[in-house]
Amino acid sequence: MKYFFILTLFLSSLYSQTIKDISNVIGIRENQLIGYGLIVGLPGTGDKSKFTMQSLQNLLRNSYIKIPAGSINSKNIAAVMVTADLPPFSRQGDKIKVKVSTIGDAKSVDNGELLITQLKGVDGNVYALAQGTIVSNENNKTTGFIYDGATVENEIDYNLKDENSIQLSLLKNSARNADLIETKVNERFNKKLATALDTRTIEIMKPENISMVKFLSIVQNIELDSTFKKKVIIDLSRESIITGGDIPIDPVTIARDKFTIRIDKSPLNDNDWNDSKKNPGVDIGDNVKIADKPIINIDNAMINTKGTPTISDLVRSMKVMKLPMTEIIDTIKMIKEMGAIDVDIEVRG
Repeated sequence: MKYFFILTLFLSSLYSQTIKDISNVIGIRENQLIGYGLIVGLPGTGDKSKFTMQSLQNLLRNSYIKIPAGSINSKNIAAVMVTADLPPFSRQGDKIKVKVSTIGDAKSVDNGELLITQLKGVDGNVYALAQGTIVSNENNKTTGFIYDGATVENEIDYNLKDENSIQLSLLKNSARNADLIETKVNERFNKKLATALDTRTIEIMKPENISMVKFLSIVQNIELDSTFKKKVIIDLSRESIITGGDIPIDPVTIARDKFTIRIDKSPLNDNDWNDSKKNPGVDIGDNVKIADKPIINIDNAMINTKGTPTISDLVRSMKVMKLPMTEIIDTIKMIKEMGAIDVDIEVRG
């Protein structure tokens, strides 16, 4: 059984976004890796595609076992594509997470064993080797992941120490933010170091009496005003949601196939829903009620809120309803699309 978690960060009065929150350092980034591999040990949920059988034949041939591909008749194997993100400054021996996706007609990869697989970059070089037992995604058994499933074998060279300047790239194009960063950096060092090259790129010269790593640490942690959008992070693989505790939701009604959510700033009246004897609904506080249709039996479930309903209140209430992760994600996205919350939503696989 998998559990769903929500991590609420209560940073309301102390929260202030930094330069790091809205920008990347050009040249310091993740690199995508990809490889083709075989899974073995599946309980009859694999595939019988020709390329899978050919791959197994090639594997056996490397072990000096010759057998015609046509004579292989097993559904305990599956061909998969393996992907991973190589973090910046990764070193040999580091472990990284890998994702696995079937490319044949396999039904599930759960608990299958990925055989050693080369992971290559766009330059064709091998940067990591993946192997391990797969945990499938709850809502899609043909995809899965292996935590620490790959070992870094080769490193990407980037000599940060000898750089005399850095260039920041804003996550979103904004003349206001580019100008703000230029101003904040120059104020912090009391000299003209930063120059906005355009509405997304800022070049910052390094002072001579400081190391590049320390300089980068200072720049990235310079605080900006708190008017930037806050963020909701949804991690699918860990089945968790990370959100600020003070993200309010404006009045909104969401009607889904299995449930209806209505959020209002004032206490709701039972008459606003249905006859309380027929459909009393679920009260999660003074300002939020969730009414259930007959398909969901959640009578008398309650979660209290002290003020204006927030994202964390909403997610807790949906946990009480025992709704799947996909429903929670879709609901949050719909509320954002309707303009009831002003946040950026980041979904991680």
